[in-house]
Amino acid sequence: MSRLLIASLVFAAAASTGAADAIAWQPWSDAAFATAKREHKFVIMDLEAVWCHWCHVMDETTYRDPMVIALVGARYVAVRVDQDSRPDLANRYEDYGWPATVVFAADGSEIARRRGYLTPAEMASMLQAIIDDPSPGPSVAPAARPQYPPDARPDDAVAEQVRKRLLSGYDRAGGGWSGEHKFLDADNVEFCLRAAARGDSEAGAIARDMLRLQRQLFDPAWGGVYQYSAAGDWVHPHFEKIMAVQSDNLRIYALASEQWPDWGYQEAAGEIRRYLEGFLLSAGGAFYTSQDADLVPGRHGGDYFQLDGRERRARGVPRIDTHVYSRENGWAIAALCALSGAAGDVAPLNEAARAADWVIAHRALPGGGFRHDETDAAGPFLGDTLAMGSAFFALHQATGDAAWLARAEGAADFIRGHFARGAEPGFATSDTTSPSFPASQPEFDESICLARFGNLLGHATARPEDRALAESSLRWALSPEMVGRRGPYVGGLLLAGDEIRTEPLHVTVVGHRDDPAARALFAAARRAPTGYRLVELWDRREGPPPRGESIFPDLDRPAAYLCANGACSSPIYDGQALSRRLDKAVASAGRQ
Repeated sequence: MSRLLIASLVFAAAASTGAADAIAWQPWSDAAFATAKREHKFVIMDLEAVWCHWCHVMDETTYRDPMVIALVGARYVAVRVDQDSRPDLANRYEDYGWPATVVFAADGSEIARRRGYLTPAEMASMLQAIIDDPSPGPSVAPAARPQYPPDARPDDAVAEQVRKRLLSGYDRAGGGWSGEHKFLDADNVEFCLRAAARGDSEAGAIARDMLRLQRQLFDPAWGGVYQYSAAGDWVHPHFEKIMAVQSDNLRIYALASEQWPDWGYQEAAGEIRRYLEGFLLSAGGAFYTSQDADLVPGRHGGDYFQLDGRERRARGVPRIDTHVYSRENGWAIAALCALSGAAGDVAPLNEAARAADWVIAHRALPGGGFRHDETDAAGPFLGDTLAMGSAFFALHQATGDAAWLARAEGAADFIRGHFARGAEPGFATSDTTSPSFPASQPEFDESICLARFGNLLGHATARPEDRALAESSLRWALSPEMVGRRGPYVGGLLLAGDEIRTEPLHVTVVGHRDDPAARALFAAARRAPTGYRLVELWDRREGPPPRGESIFPDLDRPAAYLCANGACSSPIYDGQALSRRLDKAVASAGRQ
């Protein structure tokens, strides 16, 4: 492209509106690539998040720059995607943060990937360099083919090596596992909680340190949790509030409150629930997706978030993303079930059930799966059915109602039918096929969640296909390539590996559902200090026992039984006695 042509294009762009809408953004589609092929252009994708401060800044600066507008208009088809709306694209480019900028040839092959905010000069330089030489850059190195282990059960040496990486990677001076961004990594903290319950004092100290430091990212006015703090400390928060962060923190503080009930963790979980109810709860009972970091897009909100709630409302409220996604609701439902059990409060459980009913009514697909949104441009996506399956299992654990377990089984069946990869281990993140996009691959965090869900579901159902779901997912995640990329963020891998090798803490309460004594035993079992538990309530009037196991005596009062390896303990009639037995059982698990 000649310099004279560039100058004329820049002049024309400057004479136009000069606004970001001077770029003719399109949604991601095969049609965009067909246009690029027909017009001999490239495709540039702006993969953003609607809650993201730097995405707003880039929109207000970079994509308003006359040179950028001119270059895009001359030689590019511009595609803009909200990453929350497209889990397949978000999973593929998650390592590039938001905003992520990806440039493609017209055939869908990648030319460049860029992470985060790009200044106008950086963007213009990249666009011109690709026009001059469209060869793929160093950011587009081909991925190595993973070497999968023969078994999904990591041996002791591998597990110990990964455990040491997690513990040694913790920043003893500043907290967290990252030098730049400070946040609570839910899987790492849950692993430390479990290890502490089994007597690991080092892991316990890390868990308590993280739970203390993370409180600095709680919003003191409205509740809820900011996404992370920048600058290597805990006092420079990015103010967006996204459901993944709210649900992770709500669940972890609820679990911590079961283990350490006098440390204020239950109150912290309650602050997150207060935010969900006040800002992300829809009139129908389902949950919205996120709240923006900025009151005015592109303008840093530090001064605004220093105000109390009344003063903030006088200025306005940052935008709420009112999309209702199945995946985000599944996360919220499971977290609310955890809080209900820890607090002995039915209100969060009722909120969880109401949200689940809404998603079933408005997002269900035939065969047990779920759409992402009201209508989806692609999909279905694994994350939606997986999150809802996990939510149904959490509701079953919270209520003892077999109907929720049946829905969890349906979700597992849908996952097997739509996301399996044939002889390859792991499950694809999307069922979408497209000529302009490579076949969908598994994603690490989804694979860990699927391994944990399938394993625990298999213990509840005794269906070998559920355990096979777990083993396939974990085997994919255990490839050296995947493990090596995780750095110290390996808590989920350790949790899943521990669970697939051991039985959960298993309690069956036998008694009438409406009997206060049976309910007290069930509540005590739900407060056991471990996330790896299977709690069942069998009311003889409602049908056969779980898995058809006719091993419980017919007594004249409710009783609880600790079960393992097909056998159960003598009956326990008192909730306090059951709690003591459960505490000992959790502690002894670390000595096995």
